[in-house]
Amino acid sequence: MIEAVVVEPMTEEFILWRCLHDGPLSRDTINQWPSASTLPLIRYRDRNTPLLMKLTRTYGACAIIARDADQIVGQLRFYPKAVCDMEGSGGLCLQQDHPSGPAENFADSDFPDPAHIENKTLAVHCLMTGSSQQKENPYKRKGIGTCMVRALIEWAKANGWERIEADSFEDIPIIYEITGSAGHTFWEKMGFHIADRHPHPDLQSRDPFVVTLEEQAEAIGIPPERARDRLIMRLDLA
Repeated sequence: MIEAVVVEPMTEEFILWRCLHDGPLSRDTINQWPSASTLPLIRYRDRNTPLLMKLTRTYGACAIIARDADQIVGQLRFYPKAVCDMEGSGGLCLQQDHPSGPAENFADSDFPDPAHIENKTLAVHCLMTGSSQQKENPYKRKGIGTCMVRALIEWAKANGWERIEADSFEDIPIIYEITGSAGHTFWEKMGFHIADRHPHPDLQSRDPFVVTLEEQAEAIGIPPERARDRLIMRLDLA
């Protein structure tokens, strides 16, 4: 890993309310975005900031970040599975509208008391290092993702969680480049195992992403239909 990079849980001191699609973010740049952007980022900021603050206060953290000086260069977002199952959570993608993202008023929900949650499972939402949309990504393949997962495992054990689950796919380049997910080999190296496998409901069309996914799969010898599978990776902490 790059020596200067620090990996730690996100705190209320600096809420990373948007993701690293356009590159590293800091206090000075998080409220700046390309003029050509069509995303309603002001609305997402107003929705996401109180939600992430409430999750952090309730559960202690909801993200691991990698920081190079004042720049956030990596993120690993995670949530209690009990929160993911709540009405209004949607897919909890912070840069999408409901149902892919949380409902506008989801921060007003009564989140489960951590002491009373029976299913003590954390769900990894996304894992991102630098940005694949930049021509050059100096943080790619430097071990930062591995360090963030290790930090999550340590944090989860210390805070009484019993398992971690992460969505994954076959090891196909476009998965790492675009989705905020990782192939199953990455998670297996971290000690996770495949707990479930089924067709991903969002990958059954023939849109450009799926076409590229299948083409890349065929090129490396993976049957195209397996490329559209969703793999649930699980790590038991007990």
